[in-house]
Amino acid sequence: MAAPLNDDRSLFTLVGELPDQIQALVKAEIDQIKAELSYKAKHFGIGAGLVIAAAFVGIFLLGTLIATGILALSLVMPGWAAALTVSGILLLIIAILVGVALASFRRGSEPLETIESVRQDIDAITGRGDYGGH
Repeated sequence: MAAPLNDDRSLFTLVGELPDQIQALVKAEIDQIKAELSYKAKHFGIGAGLVIAAAFVGIFLLGTLIATGILALSLVMPGWAAALTVSGILLLIIAILVGVALASFRRGSEPLETIESVRQDIDAITGRGDYGGH
């Protein structure tokens, strides 16, 4: 509904139109957020696909670098010893990475302070248990 040019609307008319205007504003904001999120998701998807493709090619690079290391070491020791040395180094790297990952998992599995705080708040509201406060 178009407003009169001289805007002779009464206060009651303006207040009556307010919910419709707020609803239209909220709907427009939601539509804009949807469009922005769709745009961002599309570009994140393209970026993720390219990173996955690069990682796939990187796996071949890693194999080539390992072979190069074995060939370089075979210049100063027998080939079997060079391959065994490179394998031992790779095994050591794997063990270190797994150790760091396990430590990270242990830290991540600790209970969240927020959950315990919410439990204490619920106990205080319902009158159960002691509430130490924060």
